[in-house]
Amino acid sequence: MMLTLEDHCGLEEEERGTKRKISLSKCSVCAADESKYKCPACLTNTCCLLCVKKHKEVSGCSGVRDKTGFVTLSHFDEMALLNDYRFLEDTGRFANSASRDNLLKSPRTTFKTKKLSVNARRMNITLRLLPVTFTKSRENSTIFISKEKKFLWHLKLVFPQSSSEFSQRRVPDTHTLEQILNAYIHPTESDPVKRQRLKMYALTPFNHIKVFMKAEGRKGNSVRYHEMEMQKSLRDNLSYKTLIEYPVLHVVLRDHWEDFPLKGTALGSTKRDEQKKPEKDLGSSPIIAPPQQKKAKIEGEEDEREEGEITESDDDDDGRPSAVENKTCGEENDDADHMKAIKDEVKADNNGQSGSEKNISAST
Repeated sequence: MMLTLEDHCGLEEEERGTKRKISLSKCSVCAADESKYKCPACLTNTCCLLCVKKHKEVSGCSGVRDKTGFVTLSHFDEMALLNDYRFLEDTGRFANSASRDNLLKSPRTTFKTKKLSVNARRMNITLRLLPVTFTKSRENSTIFISKEKKFLWHLKLVFPQSSSEFSQRRVPDTHTLEQILNAYIHPTESDPVKRQRLKMYALTPFNHIKVFMKAEGRKGNSVRYHEMEMQKSLRDNLSYKTLIEYPVLHVVLRDHWEDFPLKGTALGSTKRDEQKKPEKDLGSSPIIAPPQQKKAKIEGEEDEREEGEITESDDDDDGRPSAVENKTCGEENDDADHMKAIKDEVKADNNGQSGSEKNISAST
């Protein structure tokens, strides 16, 4: 069948209409020309590169399609299926490349890390080491000298009032904090470049400066600090404390000491101490409190723990009631009736046994 000229023109118009579907709307940015492009992320119509850049600047759109965005079943077509398939392929490719990464294949614990942890434990220091992929782990230059039995710490000093940070390598643990800080804030013996940068600290006497270290193992909304002593050595100051890779010390001026709350000075602990104080009543006789249950004792021990501190028991407690608490009054009555029935049966058996013994003795 031969197509007429009118049919041929109609087909060309349909093809032209399908190609220019996107141009049926104006540009959403300039509203002057027909749209030629559509943003993959928010489906905004644009007409040129300038409008595309302006759309990203104004709306903050990244222009990247959301590969995990929800698509209704009515709009799920072959293109959506192909996008999901490509997303799964990308996921498999990333997982395969990660499995071949030599850095991730390296062992978590090495001889060096074990040596550091063991010797730190002998000095009453809890040292926690991060995986090798962490920046803090790569920065750590701490070593332990077995012959002298001392640490050479990688030390980080933070001066918050001057917005400065300094890292010092291989600091012996026998040095006092005052000796360490003399190289930074001493009026005459410190480095001139560092002293100029820390001029506020250099002009302040040592008794108006304190050193704090963050207490690890606490919740993010309950940050506390340890106060370090200037005259003591670094080993004595780190004793009975927890470190992550290396110590980070905050050098604070007197006017900002309140911004670093100490561990054990929470408001909840002071309130509990006030509640524990016995009330003196000379006019009345002492009242003997009844014995408390075991559960109440456990709750009291949990209250004594400082608020915000993370312990291992937090993960083990699942909050399930005990078997005794699950018993109802009806079940307790059933248990009592059952025990009474057993006692009656035992008593009846004893009576029957004694009667049979009497009959046997009479017949003999």
